Amino acid sequence: MRETDLIRMIRGFAQQLPGRTGLIQGVGDDCAVLRPRPNEDLVFTTDFVIEDRHFTTDTHTAGDVGHKALARSLSDLAAMGAEPVFCLVSLAFPQKLTQHWLRGFYKSLMDLAGRYKIALAGGDLARSERITVDVMCCGRTARGRAMLRSTARPGDSICVTGELGGAAAGLAVMRGANWRRQKRPQPRIEAGLKLRTIATAGMDLSDGLSLDLYRLCEESKCGATLDGRLPIAKGASLEQALHGGEDYELLFTVAPQLRIPKKIAGLPVTRIGAITNTPRKITLAGEPLRPLGFDHFR
Repeated sequence: MRETDLIRMIRGFAQQLPGRTGLIQGVGDDCAVLRPRPNEDLVFTTDFVIEDRHFTTDTHTAGDVGHKALARSLSDLAAMGAEPVFCLVSLAFPQKLTQHWLRGFYKSLMDLAGRYKIALAGGDLARSERITVDVMCCGRTARGRAMLRSTARPGDSICVTGELGGAAAGLAVMRGANWRRQKRPQPRIEAGLKLRTIATAGMDLSDGLSLDLYRLCEESKCGATLDGRLPIAKGASLEQALHGGEDYELLFTVAPQLRIPKKIAGLPVTRIGAITNTPRKITLAGEPLRPLGFDHFR
């Protein structure tokens, strides 16, 4: 398949997406054109998915890779409480990759994009020895309303959506519901949009609770104490819930005077601790908790 043929296929998929208002020009030009609305902020994120780092062709289908590539960036938008607007998808792949694989990749990615009404506005294509995907997403919030990591305050409750450790447990055995969760994570867009009204700070859990909570505390110049009552996924261990990563749930804080909902956007919400005034010191049931989540450079 020549590049022009592949672009024609991608454009055909893109034209099926409803997209969001404000995208003036998408696939076909050198740049996408977005006309933002008054009194809104735009948020941007980008994430890699790399063969033999985030997936292998033996364990993940083309559809798994396409879904996961977009889901990772959508999860970042959810963490900011942002409404998805458009994405740019860049794909580098070896010559041996088949047209069938490419179609499966884009179809699955577009299926997820359609669910959240996010437009495909462009991207890039290249040859590479390994499959490498880079998805950039743009979202929008009301001006000054994006959820940040840097705005937690001592006394705030620490909460998470859903369950923790499932993805790590699935990766360990490569079967069952947890394995499906690891291959096709679900971004918590609806929950993120609802959290804008109650959360003082937030982020997504992509690298493990221990490391991601440390990052939130570092940005907010505070500490945290966890009470040990974590919502651990069935089949997962405490270690996997704390350090496993790839759960893509939302970690957020709530001011002490506000009531914490039992559910948000259909997801269970669990209070797991509180923010303290001891910078970067995190404890679990009174014992120090080291940030041992996933780190590319460790």
